[in-house]
Amino acid sequence: MRLSYLAPAALALVLLWAGGLSARQPDKEEDLLARLERERNPVKKAKYEIRLGRLKLHQATDAYDRGSFDQSEQLLSAYLERMKSSWQILRDSGRRAVKQPQGFKELDIELREDWRLLDDLKHRVSYTDRGPIERTAHEVDRIRSEVLHALFPGEHPAQYKSSFLGRGGFDFAILESSL
Repeated sequence: MRLSYLAPAALALVLLWAGGLSARQPDKEEDLLARLERERNPVKKAKYEIRLGRLKLHQATDAYDRGSFDQSEQLLSAYLERMKSSWQILRDSGRRAVKQPQGFKELDIELREDWRLLDDLKHRVSYTDRGPIERTAHEVDRIRSEVLHALFPGEHPAQYKSSFLGRGGFDFAILESSL
């Protein structure tokens, strides 16, 4: 009779424990900065920069949703600096992306996803307030092109161009290269 009371309690404890393992806590800026300061492995350091940049991008999106355009522009700038820093760390690591793609692939994936977030944000914001978003997306596209070129050095860089500018702007660099 006692076992019938213990079985549901044990099952509940196991489910709580298993649920706690799969739920990842959201990143906190202070934690990421502390980890970034301690980390010596360039790949892990670059990944922390990416996560910190992603946090800044989400904060910028929230600021745009609240109508805080000045704050959102500063957050977009901070996001971009983190992504540039991540790319610089990977370049300075001495690793060849072709042979050791860890970190490079993650940066490529994040930049692609971030570009999509910026594209979505661009469509939610008034035309007159899109400038910082478009500039950030253009820079993300440029960095991603460099990352892809590092991963696939034999390919022509023009193949990596996204269609962000093609959706509302014109990239004169493509025209100049064809002349």
